[in-house]
Amino acid sequence: MLPGGVSVGDDVLLASTALVRPWEGRELRAYRDIVGVVTICDGDTENVHMGMVETPAGCDARLQKRLTKDFKPGLQKCVTNYDAKPLSWRAMMISLSYNVGTRAACNSRAAAFGNAGKYHDSCIAATAFNKAGGKMIAGLVKRREMGDAQRIGEAELCVSGLE
Repeated sequence: MLPGGVSVGDDVLLASTALVRPWEGRELRAYRDIVGVVTICDGDTENVHMGMVETPAGCDARLQKRLTKDFKPGLQKCVTNYDAKPLSWRAMMISLSYNVGTRAACNSRAAAFGNAGKYHDSCIAATAFNKAGGKMIAGLVKRREMGDAQRIGEAELCVSGLE
């Protein structure tokens, strides 16, 4: 539950704990990310300014709120019967949306394949989002695909939950 009694869905919980937090890394002090955007906590860029400091509990609340109120609703609008889709696929899409933006996620082949019920193809299509600032980033390749020794990748998690 979020403050105010807002429920956190299973997809948001899975995305935040298995994908977003491990891959974004947590920084309690605002910093400039790889493309120069001021960022804090687990990759949050909303209403962040240099000099800002957050607590671990504040970071947890920021992430759950953003995923629940800003990213999941966008996916629910662009993906038919979103809430009936496989949990692992929904978690991957939430993580993707948080990282690349809802518009990009909704306009992606990953969303198109998901709408068509082609979840495995969707999991693979999402791996195309492996660039930042126009350059392929090794960490994004690992995040989108099979992860590394410490973290599961989005595609790995996505396909692991398909029947």
